[in-house]
Amino acid sequence: MLTPVSHHPAHLAYSRPMLPRFTRAPIAALAALAFTQIPQTAFAQTIDNTNASATSADLSDKDTTTNATTLSPIVVTADRRAQHLADAIPQTTLFDSQDIADSSARDLPGLLQFAPGAQIVRNGGPGSTSSLFLRGASSTQSLVLIDGVRVDSVSQGNAQLEQIPLDQIDHVEVVNGNVSALYGSGAIGGVVQVFTKDGGNHPPRFHFELEYGSYHTQRQSAGVDGALDKDGRTTFSITLARAKTDGFSSIDPALAPVNPNANGYFNESVSASLRHKLNESWDIGLRYFQSNGNDSFDNPFGLPTDLNNLHSKVQTASAFANGKLTDWWTTRFVVATGNDRSNTSLNGDYLYRYDSDNRQYTWQNDFTFARDQKLQLGYEHLDQTLDSNQYSAPDRHVNSVFAGYTGRFGNSQIQANLRRDQYSDFGGANSYYLGYGYDLDEHWKVTASWSDAFRAPSFNDLYYPYSGNPLIQPEHSHSIEAAVQYASDALGLLKLTAFQTRYTNLIDYVQTTPGIYVAENVGHAKVQGVEGSWQGHVGRTDVRAAVTFQNPVDEDTHTDLNRRARHFASFTANRNIGSWRVGGEWLVSGERDDSGTALGGYGIVNLSARYNITKAWYVAAQIQNLFDKDYELAYTYNTPRRGAYITLGWQQQ
Repeated sequence: MLTPVSHHPAHLAYSRPMLPRFTRAPIAALAALAFTQIPQTAFAQTIDNTNASATSADLSDKDTTTNATTLSPIVVTADRRAQHLADAIPQTTLFDSQDIADSSARDLPGLLQFAPGAQIVRNGGPGSTSSLFLRGASSTQSLVLIDGVRVDSVSQGNAQLEQIPLDQIDHVEVVNGNVSALYGSGAIGGVVQVFTKDGGNHPPRFHFELEYGSYHTQRQSAGVDGALDKDGRTTFSITLARAKTDGFSSIDPALAPVNPNANGYFNESVSASLRHKLNESWDIGLRYFQSNGNDSFDNPFGLPTDLNNLHSKVQTASAFANGKLTDWWTTRFVVATGNDRSNTSLNGDYLYRYDSDNRQYTWQNDFTFARDQKLQLGYEHLDQTLDSNQYSAPDRHVNSVFAGYTGRFGNSQIQANLRRDQYSDFGGANSYYLGYGYDLDEHWKVTASWSDAFRAPSFNDLYYPYSGNPLIQPEHSHSIEAAVQYASDALGLLKLTAFQTRYTNLIDYVQTTPGIYVAENVGHAKVQGVEGSWQGHVGRTDVRAAVTFQNPVDEDTHTDLNRRARHFASFTANRNIGSWRVGGEWLVSGERDDSGTALGGYGIVNLSARYNITKAWYVAAQIQNLFDKDYELAYTYNTPRRGAYITLGWQQQ
């Protein structure tokens, strides 16, 4: 977190072009794999969709009849079960399918930059290594789930965000703050949960999109979803997508000895789901996601004639069963796997291979033992393995138990969570979350929370040759926050949150002999801040706004944490005008420090428009970086200049 890449061995940094620590199967084969592998954690896309088998019956009478002021969207990540967005105590952001359609983004990092408290840093263009800094936490300290399944690299400890295209995503939930008590290691800055597309109770409907734009960008997407029977008991979905861009040179050749050629990117992806309702009490299903990427990148440690490529794969698969054992007891079983593949080649020859596997087994039980009183008990087992040509590491096995309670007493709301994670390689870690909310009236609410979280050492931290240290312990953090919230159907959801997170036992790389850096638990940091968010509308205009002021400080050196801005904000607005939908985005950031180099602030404006030619056919256009702003997210790395993109689409009615 406190260490720039240069503190790692050069070959380690080169194996996947990484930001600082704080810092291809053909498509037909993918389609065949979609239903031959065990698909992954199936969270349904509305109310019955998360680690809990939540249904509309799980929402109390108060939850479903709050004087028309409670927002209708349902989220599941903040409490591992369904609740209205306005009832979530932690800061929670929802990007639904309309938000994704309106966005200029084409992948997950592009979407997340509009979430409160979130900063995205890329090492170049599409497909290049991207890092998420959520409330100042490093890329390894915020957990990413796809349909509830971990997809992080066990060697480096973070997920390949850039390999998750929006073509396969139905909606995304972002929870800010320490929630390790719900999900275990890595959920210090928060959790990003991606929900892939699901089938609906309607006859099968086909859809496709074709896009062309700047940098010779091409994208094709097609899919079908619906019910396989008349009564809608069996639903399915499958989407295939392909994207290609010539890109631009990731690093300015005037600043580093790199190949000046354009760094292109190619991606193929597929998602699929199958769900069957056995009866009124039980349903079972399968889910699958895979994304294969080939990214050309610049390596500042190489020669100016080198051609570097990173071949990546992110894959998840799960099987699940949801059941209602009694009127007050629901249970959920999940068997899942999340895989990360990272293979680097130099001038056509493969050099480095890091293949990670996360196998999850989850059993979650939810009990409603009184009106507005709910208890949650669960067990989770995780097996993590690494196959690499750089070093070997023992398999990791994690046994976890977790418990949660949510209750209402008049205007008061309580959320309490406890979790114990026992690791085979370094011991155990405990975490907790205690949140309280009070309804001042039908619109206004105040909340407060206290929480403790941890991050387990990655395999690189423990076992990498010369720099790994098998004796290091998990990183820890403690957070407090308080918020005031306003919710109404007229304006939507507005929230202002003050937070503080203190980090201890941080893993830093300390020089022991000239040129040799070894992982040690020596770092301390603190992030204080205020973040505001608004998800709602003004009249017929849909708006989304986020602003963050923070003070991310390394308490050992008394300097700002690397690549974290002290203030940043975003604003989007979209409106239907007859057959048109028009919109704009504004993304701004203050100055940041990058290993001693000051990066200037910037402001980016994007415009979009969509015209419905018929009920089925539509055409859309975007202008990104309207004013052709030249800016840096990471020192020496280039960013896209002004670009134009046009899309033709069709949706069966």
